[in-house]
Amino acid sequence: MNRATAVVVGVDGSPESLAAVDWAAGDAGRRGCRLRVVHALQWPAGLYAPLGAPVPPLYETTVREATQRILDEAVARARAAAPGIEVATDLPVGHPAAALLEESRQAVAVVVGSRGLGGFTGLLLGSVGAELAGHAACPLVVVRHTVRPAGPEAGRVIVGIDGSHDARSALRFAFEQASYRGCAVTAVHAYQWPPTTGPGEMLPLVYDPAQLRDEERLAVAESMSGWGEQYPDVDVRQTVVRGRPAAVLTELSAGAELLVVGSRGRGGFTGLLLGSVSQAAVHHAACPVVVAR
Repeated sequence: MNRATAVVVGVDGSPESLAAVDWAAGDAGRRGCRLRVVHALQWPAGLYAPLGAPVPPLYETTVREATQRILDEAVARARAAAPGIEVATDLPVGHPAAALLEESRQAVAVVVGSRGLGGFTGLLLGSVGAELAGHAACPLVVVRHTVRPAGPEAGRVIVGIDGSHDARSALRFAFEQASYRGCAVTAVHAYQWPPTTGPGEMLPLVYDPAQLRDEERLAVAESMSGWGEQYPDVDVRQTVVRGRPAAVLTELSAGAELLVVGSRGRGGFTGLLLGSVSQAAVHHAACPVVVAR
């Protein structure tokens, strides 16, 4: 099967992963592509492997039956959410993050719940989601099992832009999703101070706020150039505000269809795989979040 045209969803039986199945099935249905439901079978760490002992047959059978039930429930849920879609399953042996990272190499998108069954209650994003957010080779969608409050951008796809390469990837994903869903896009650019263009550059001690705002608006207009022509069916709103990008996007995410961010912005350190804005988004946004790279 050609997985390059598949949406992949990781499941573990948790409410969050079932919410991810609903989202992934809907996305696969709108795209007209396959859905792959993946559950990684991981034996308890240190139980048998270090001793070189095989897994007892009865234990293996019991675990495989339980994991198959998880897959069966997810498939039934997917077909109920999007009747008619083609659904395939996979049960690899290994760590869930490693299995989904491998899937991401040929997937349209990988979808996960914000937290799995093994997560600590206080964590807003599970270890698998955090690993994928920093390393997945395709867009990652993080879905929460929560009731989303209404907000000023309710029903729209929010996308954060800053002129970086990842922001362009985020724009592409946002317009694509809005076109599939028949909804509008709000492109948000939040700024705080004049950006430096190189190491050692001196910033002015005094600058004109109005001029800075006009410059930021011009930069946004340039970033948005051409997208309206590519997606004439999508209504677009451009929002330029002064404030911390993470806080602005998190506030606007209330009730949104989706929040799309790049994995790293233009202000990030080269060695970081996930920028501060994208980290804040996947941890705190009130709607599903896409990290695009």
